[in-house]
Amino acid sequence: MSGRQAERRVLGPEAAGLRLDRALALALPAWSRERLKALIAAGEVEVDGVTARDPARRVAGGEAVQVRLPEPAPAAALPQPIPLAVVYEDEHLLVVDKPAGLVVHPAAGNPDGTLVNALLHHCGGRLSGIGGVARPGIVHRIDKDTSGLLVVAKTDPAHRGLARQFAAHCVGRRYLAVVLGLPLPPAGRIATHLARSERNRHRMAAVDPPRGKPAVTHYRVIEPLKGAAVVECRLETGRTHQVRAHMAHIGHPLLGDQLYGGRRVMGCGIARQALHARSLAFRHPVTQVNLEFESPVSEDIQALVSRLRVEGSQASSKGRT
Repeated sequence: MSGRQAERRVLGPEAAGLRLDRALALALPAWSRERLKALIAAGEVEVDGVTARDPARRVAGGEAVQVRLPEPAPAAALPQPIPLAVVYEDEHLLVVDKPAGLVVHPAAGNPDGTLVNALLHHCGGRLSGIGGVARPGIVHRIDKDTSGLLVVAKTDPAHRGLARQFAAHCVGRRYLAVVLGLPLPPAGRIATHLARSERNRHRMAAVDPPRGKPAVTHYRVIEPLKGAAVVECRLETGRTHQVRAHMAHIGHPLLGDQLYGGRRVMGCGIARQALHARSLAFRHPVTQVNLEFESPVSEDIQALVSRLRVEGSQASSKGRT
């Protein structure tokens, strides 16, 4: 290997029988599987000293692997002076409060105007490069129309440390949602495997293992409303659309969520899914200090809850007369 920095691991027994890209994703949680597939195809991965170019090759477990890290390159996204609500910042990371409607990183259909563009401007381009040129600093994501807290890595060591915590499910994440109907029991644990729906590739669906990935959400009703309820969801895992898919799975889709609730949840007075990433807790990956942050519930969700609360109170008063 050249003098470039490389990650070296020995694949554990849990990797036996897995594709190489999936085994590497388990061994290197800071790197996305798509990123690792690209590095394999580019000849940047060695298995037991031999260059491997097939991401689908099966491994036995116990192999020594090396992944060459690409030379630092300018971020493909351009800095843009988009306002940011920064909750916390130091030389290693920052926590931002993302508004609904802001896409996290550039992708097809959203080449700019994203959180990444705003971060590049705010940080002067100083963000972790592990996520690749399209996703500098991005350790985890929330949907475009979900508001709330995100932690962003400025340095590669911070990125790796945060990624390990997310992979070990030890980052505290609590969401506030307004759902259709009243979940019963009022508190519970939703555990499924989630995968892309075969009927609609934009949706995630509960599937039978071994398909999909394990997903666990703990929910509790905070306040019943007229035809709805305010629910707190605590994530044990962090899969794509997890809260939205899980609440729909138990028959209580989020108000405003056209993708998972359809017509049942539209026309409720909110123009997006009623979901807010309310709190975030993790151990600082460099200083090892425990950090916890909370975001005020967004104004549109507050207005929705207030209206449903008043309507429910009026309906109760009529019922007593």
